[in-house]
Amino acid sequence: MKFALFSLIANTPNAVTGEVLTTHQKFQNVLSQAVLAEKLAFDAYGVGERHGAPFLSSSPPLVLTAIAARTSRIRLITMVTVLSVLDPVRVAEDYATLDHLSGGRLEMIIGKGNDPRHYPLFGITEEEQWESLAERYGLLKRLWTEENVSWEGRYRPALHNVTTQPRPLQSSIPVWHGSASSLLSTELAARYGEPLFSSNSFHPQAKYKALIDHYRERLSFYGHDPQNAVVGSGAGSLYLADTTEEAARRYRPYYNAFQATDSAKHNQSPFRDLEDNIANGPALVGSAEFVIEKILDYHKAYGHEVLSVSVDGLTEAEQREQLERFAEEVIPVLKREIPSKVWESMPLTVPQIVH
Repeated sequence: MKFALFSLIANTPNAVTGEVLTTHQKFQNVLSQAVLAEKLAFDAYGVGERHGAPFLSSSPPLVLTAIAARTSRIRLITMVTVLSVLDPVRVAEDYATLDHLSGGRLEMIIGKGNDPRHYPLFGITEEEQWESLAERYGLLKRLWTEENVSWEGRYRPALHNVTTQPRPLQSSIPVWHGSASSLLSTELAARYGEPLFSSNSFHPQAKYKALIDHYRERLSFYGHDPQNAVVGSGAGSLYLADTTEEAARRYRPYYNAFQATDSAKHNQSPFRDLEDNIANGPALVGSAEFVIEKILDYHKAYGHEVLSVSVDGLTEAEQREQLERFAEEVIPVLKREIPSKVWESMPLTVPQIVH
């Protein structure tokens, strides 16, 4: 199994200390996380996309470019690029530039996003999100793989003999399809025969398994071998301690604070409380042994090769503690237990690290 650390760059008061970071301090925290993730042998670092408080993640390509300058090995992921509201020409240009500046380390996860506030900002309705995503992605693929593109569609002006610059460094920038709630996302991934990334954050395992199973079924329909399916998965909260009881006790204030946010309420998670989530949901809160067994159980259901985790919201000291424990006590076991063919090759080039 491969491991990604990610941040949605949510800048909220710490639930235990009350500390509030400035915007500048929060961005520096994210850069430090990414550098530490590479040091601890995580395989990738991801930045989500949101367009409204408390999130500061409106410009993932800029943040990932700053991370690229401070790292040399780790893959750089968008989690997710909200392509349903973005101009594919701008996306093609920005992310091809990032691909070069990172030495070919870019991975993109596309999706409709998880915050309905972005639709009015960018001039589409929530009802149009899936049609918009499919159309824009079809254009983005052409812009990255073809020259002199002519195109007409609904969600942006027509193009005539357009070749975007720069061209990507990688021969094909890897694109994953984010999946959280709808068969339409798994259908799009299957149509293109591309990897699926399940959010696996707010609901019981069965809901996400149904989407992943649908993806594999539809791969076959579109003429792709489901045996070659590549699946990634998110996770719930991450908090390790010597015992599961201690982990729950220490993490509870953070969990309760997050559940009170508008973002959490939007997702309508069915879990009654933290204990319910630990027992029946995706929360990775407990001893290392408990967390390993839970991840193995989810892998049995999903067959995923990549797992993403986040330590957003914790103090910086706790973030380091949790990442170091996860890297020392969990990652080595799961790398032995679960083979993964993802990210086996090194980046095309190794950029100079800027200090």
